Amino acid sequence: MTAPFLSIRNLGVTFTGGTRPVRAVNDVSLDIAEGEAVALIGESGSGKSVTMRAVMRLNPEKRSKLDGQILVGGRDVMGMNARQLSAFRGGEAAMIFQEPLLALDPVYTLGDQIVESIRRHETISREDARARALDLFDRVRIPSAKSRLDNYPHEMSGGMRQRAMIALALACRPKLLLADEPTTALDATVQIQVLLLLRELQRDLGLSILFVTHDIGAAIEVADRIAVMYAGQIVEQASARDLIRSPRHPYTLGLLKSRAHDAMVKGVKLDAIPGAPPDLANLPAGCPFAPRCTLADAGCRNQPIAIQDIAPGHLARCRRLDKTALQNAG
Repeated sequence: MTAPFLSIRNLGVTFTGGTRPVRAVNDVSLDIAEGEAVALIGESGSGKSVTMRAVMRLNPEKRSKLDGQILVGGRDVMGMNARQLSAFRGGEAAMIFQEPLLALDPVYTLGDQIVESIRRHETISREDARARALDLFDRVRIPSAKSRLDNYPHEMSGGMRQRAMIALALACRPKLLLADEPTTALDATVQIQVLLLLRELQRDLGLSILFVTHDIGAAIEVADRIAVMYAGQIVEQASARDLIRSPRHPYTLGLLKSRAHDAMVKGVKLDAIPGAPPDLANLPAGCPFAPRCTLADAGCRNQPIAIQDIAPGHLARCRRLDKTALQNAG
């Protein structure tokens, strides 16, 4: 069996800067094969972005503690020193941030930022690096690409900035792309365009993609597989098709029911999940979703729940799988 390109095992992230330690990510394990796109979905605060930033070792070192294992292309990210991390970021793995206006440098042109990124990782002339930058702008379909290289970030629309951010991420030909809510700040039409672009790039370049979103519809568009996070844990993961057709964790069921769809009648409210996510600094003894779950019993509330295989490639962290199966059948 081929080893996954990204392998996360028993990842934990604890923030220690406040009055109480906060376990933001707890026992997360996830594999992404070469050329595969996986979406990490869940509500705000579920640990999605913290997990992604841990892969790049971007969480603040003095105020957070990481445990577990992260391998990218067989290399141990946790064991990398500062020099190795600098080469790893951008060279082997690159990140697309939610708001490119904040991530891009406002005092340098977009072309210069891409050129400098390339030259920081490779021995290459400025002219050749600029030629690659132009090719990247063409690849991500930025119109008038040659002149746009001389634009500053604020001179482009939100959608074009996000395309430029994708071009910058691809500048040093990474094999792993991490996309953190890349369409949240965009309007619906531009969102679809960016999602389709990411999917096309993944297929054309053989990229492995970890895509973080709270929008299950966006996950369906981009991902081969979907992992659902709640209160710092992965509670379900499966192929996108299986997760939509046969969700088994009550939280996943709730997310799907609360999703807007074409058959909705005007004036009819979406089904909302009752209650609120737990305090990560004071998690319950059992399943963290139990206080919001209509299927929960005493066993759910009093003991930790292990994730288990329920079908090939389909895992769920729930002890009431018999009941969720009946709900799907109904």
